[in-house]
Amino acid sequence: MAAGGGGGGGGGGGLFAGFRALGRYSGHVPHVLRYHGRHREFYVATAVGRSVHTYNVKKLGIVAVSNALLQDITCLAADRMLIFASYGDVFHAVARNKEVVHTYKGHKARIHLLQPFGDHVISVDVANVLIVWDIQSEEEYLQVVFDKATFAVSAILHPSTYLNKILLGSEQGGLQLWNIRSNKLLYSFPGWGLGVTTLEQAPAVDVVAVGLVSGHIIVHNIKFDETLMKFQQDWGPITAISFRTDGHPVMAAGSPVGHIALWDLEEKKLISQMRNAHSTAIGGMSFVPGEPLLITNGADNAIRVWIFDGPGGTGRVLRSRMGHSAPPTKIRYHGQNGEQILSAGQDGTLQSFSTVHERFNKSLGRGSINKKKSKKKGLQHDTMALPPITAFASEVAHQSDWDGIVACHQGYITCTTWNYQKTSMGIHKLRPEEFSKNKPVDIYATAVDITSCGNFAVIGMSTGRVDVYNMQSGLHRGCYGKERAHEGSIRGLAVDGLNQLTITAGSEGLIKFWKFKTKDLVHSTDLSSSPSGILLHRDSGILGIAFDDFSISVFDIETRKIVRKFSGHHGRINDMTFSPDGRWLITSSMDCTIKTWDLPSGCLIDCFLLDSAAVSLTMSPTGDFLASAHVDDLGIYLWSNRSLYSLVSLRPLPADYEASMVILPGTCPLEDVDVAEGEETCDEMIEYDSPEQLGEQLVTLSSLPESRWKNLLNLDIIKKKNKPREPPKVPTSAPFFIPTVPGLIPRYAAPEQENDAQSKVVNIGVLAQKSDFYIHLEEALSTNKYAAPLNVLKDLGPSNIEIELRSLAPEGGGSVEVMLSFLRMIGMMLNKKYNFELAQAYLALYLKLHLKIVSSEPSLLEEVSRLSTQLEETWIHLRTLFNQSLCVLTYMKSALL
Repeated sequence: MAAGGGGGGGGGGGLFAGFRALGRYSGHVPHVLRYHGRHREFYVATAVGRSVHTYNVKKLGIVAVSNALLQDITCLAADRMLIFASYGDVFHAVARNKEVVHTYKGHKARIHLLQPFGDHVISVDVANVLIVWDIQSEEEYLQVVFDKATFAVSAILHPSTYLNKILLGSEQGGLQLWNIRSNKLLYSFPGWGLGVTTLEQAPAVDVVAVGLVSGHIIVHNIKFDETLMKFQQDWGPITAISFRTDGHPVMAAGSPVGHIALWDLEEKKLISQMRNAHSTAIGGMSFVPGEPLLITNGADNAIRVWIFDGPGGTGRVLRSRMGHSAPPTKIRYHGQNGEQILSAGQDGTLQSFSTVHERFNKSLGRGSINKKKSKKKGLQHDTMALPPITAFASEVAHQSDWDGIVACHQGYITCTTWNYQKTSMGIHKLRPEEFSKNKPVDIYATAVDITSCGNFAVIGMSTGRVDVYNMQSGLHRGCYGKERAHEGSIRGLAVDGLNQLTITAGSEGLIKFWKFKTKDLVHSTDLSSSPSGILLHRDSGILGIAFDDFSISVFDIETRKIVRKFSGHHGRINDMTFSPDGRWLITSSMDCTIKTWDLPSGCLIDCFLLDSAAVSLTMSPTGDFLASAHVDDLGIYLWSNRSLYSLVSLRPLPADYEASMVILPGTCPLEDVDVAEGEETCDEMIEYDSPEQLGEQLVTLSSLPESRWKNLLNLDIIKKKNKPREPPKVPTSAPFFIPTVPGLIPRYAAPEQENDAQSKVVNIGVLAQKSDFYIHLEEALSTNKYAAPLNVLKDLGPSNIEIELRSLAPEGGGSVEVMLSFLRMIGMMLNKKYNFELAQAYLALYLKLHLKIVSSEPSLLEEVSRLSTQLEETWIHLRTLFNQSLCVLTYMKSALL
């Protein structure tokens, strides 16, 4: 998928790429249950946005995620091999839970019913057109148009054992039985004068359950057209019906308010009610064949498996997958491993989502004034429930000893603590003592923070008051200022990493610094505009400030000065987050953009546009992911940091840069595909290849490892230590290996050519045994080019270097001229000031081996004295530079103190 635009290029070279979505499990579309014959296992498929999720019933673990369709799925059906999913006037067949294999186009209106039918599939649209399709050829087999005034199709069913026949229900209440093969209406059922919402086949042949808009359930025999029994629910239209097939004559019926009724078909009475099975309407409901398991899903983003194993006939939740039922408002990474994201939603819950695996997800529940009373009253009539969380702060230190999360609620003065280990609301309610009995309406908590040690919580109020509480005891530990810290409401607060300073921001436009322990005011800074929020990067002491005029400032808490100012957003800034190293500040705004600002350069380096604004952002402590939550969206979206694994340009974006639109990632992890064409045309994305020497005046070291040159003077000691106790054994010959030449860089040996007519005359050149290094040094005497012998020497190991230098002496087969040539090569290296440490090491070994010869030969002595002068000048120059740098560094350290 396309990533965010960056570096002035197209959408393919951005800093962040969509990875996957968290916390999406189900939608309002009824699920479908399938049996896999080879696996001997049941699978349930749900529609989540534009994809189909497949879960195994055994563990309710996600098995597969289909490729994303063009729009959100509105209808779902399945047969033994394929899953059918529709949006608008088109529907697709998905094979292997993954790829789309067939597309069916022909409807002129939105499809709202799908029914697999052997080798065919039936679709009905809202314009009352029924089309029978051949699955493989994708062609229309039959098309039937119904009169909307007399028979508006609202439900469809293929009765068991009824060959080529389908039963249709209508909004007018009547039923019709059709033979699809002959295109004939076989029978019309008069109905009950009320619209049909659902049709379900009973375990008995010829018997069908009919759900009506009035809440009635009619169990009807379609063979004799007679009603067997009738039930009624007072919760509105019937949304789903299912029958148990494990020997118990029980029928379950769903409702729009989230309740489920269980009916006994033998005694024709209500067994029990499962109230608040979902917080929204029951979307789909199906008993697993032959097992006491009921699977339900709803628009509250939950899928649950209920087991009926207790007395009374009611079910209990066996396993479930659930996310937020209302959009999340605040997300933050929890801990330093970057594996858990805490999320507070408009549904009032606090949840933890794992970026590793969904089995590590936790729900900390919903805030409540009195948990015992809340449990008695139930979810629907809970007057004790707290409003949604607007801000929270968490710390892992001491989280196993006491509560480690503090949260403030919308329009509520009391702040709550939460325990991550116990996955529940904590024991403390933090609020000022004067408001312990009476609860003011217009005073509420606006900002919270928790110290890095996990001992203290700092809470800011809308009145400008800032209080400190102990997290272990819940006791009040003081407040900042005489009566209040600020004249206006608190827009943000932060505590530094060492508990030395507390920083508060007020709506009147002031940033104040307080001593954390003594509560004394240290410094106050007047800002240009009213701040909307602040964020502190504790490791670097950098404070990000977002303003009401859509600008951003970066404040250094050491020098207490504004060091950077950014502008470019065209809407309210919703959230900010720092990269772990503090180099980037990432901001989201109501203008639907996410921007990355580089603090050292003070420039915008990345920007991408989304179709919905991000209300909250958080960056992983490990720097691998950026997480975002969006307006009217239940998911949390992960964006991978491409700079960790790919070549990304971090150049400033031009002033006229237009951000590219990016699609939110799906549930399935996406592989980041780079646009090769874009990289070829973009000059700034070409990888920089560092030259061997940046400048001729700079002393440059080689890039060789230390093992190649550091121990040249100690080779004799190393050889004594490594001397083998036993003579080396000849390895057994392995004819299937290609022979190689010994050395540090592996090279294949050239194949030996057998020459039968080999001459017996010995070649004098063979006895000379001149090495490549020796030959290149001889040539350099005339050409004065020493790059070739130096490259040969750099490719050799320490032992081979010693052998080569020993062979330069006359007694080793060399000559004084070649020894002179070697010294000139060292002089060339010192003149050009590159491979500086190699020149030192090679010259030291040369003098150790040939000191007697050098002292007796005038030409060599003259060359060595010239090298000595060069070395001394270079070292004096380096020492001067070192001393200058140390002086500047010492001054800067002392000046800052």
